[in-house]
Amino acid sequence: MKTVVTALPGSGKTTTLKRLVELLPSVKIVNYGDLMFEEASKGYEITHRDEMRKRLKLRDYQQLQLKAAEKIASMDDVVVDTHSVIKTPSGYYPGLPSDAVRIISPDLIVFIECRPEDILNRRLKDLTGGVDRRRETASIEEISYDQSVGKQFVVAAANAAACYLKIVNLNYPESRPFEHADAAAEQIAQTMKSIMGL
Repeated sequence: MKTVVTALPGSGKTTTLKRLVELLPSVKIVNYGDLMFEEASKGYEITHRDEMRKRLKLRDYQQLQLKAAEKIASMDDVVVDTHSVIKTPSGYYPGLPSDAVRIISPDLIVFIECRPEDILNRRLKDLTGGVDRRRETASIEEISYDQSVGKQFVVAAANAAACYLKIVNLNYPESRPFEHADAAAEQIAQTMKSIMGL
């Protein structure tokens, strides 16, 4: 089974996927951006993953997406960690363009939707906590708009792949640490089990 999990940067996706592996130890997490970066570092003099969206030309970026998609297509029981939309200096670009998502051929695409203020707080924590990411901060209004665009892109990707789409809604305050990650992982695991007939 192939599952693609998407969310805006700062949505707690990495923590959610760690929790998911605890619930479903047989799945392997693969980061789409890391696979692209492996190729970009060889041929494009890219030294950090977050440089790809700023420095690469559109056609080069598309080729990296297709190469990564081909690698993922050859894997079994994989959960792909990625973004549904990439915000670039030139505008939004699909994280799962039609050609790439058809190659991957997922059974399920998940979109994790969070409160914009939670996303902003996590991004600010990453900036001060030594996380090796080169992210820009944004206002709550910008994050809300970005998330809306991301949801539209993920719907288009699920349509292109002709697969299931699960939207995990975390638009409520946490009552304890990691409540959102635990809830999201549980919903994703239950959906995956349902699709597999377990």
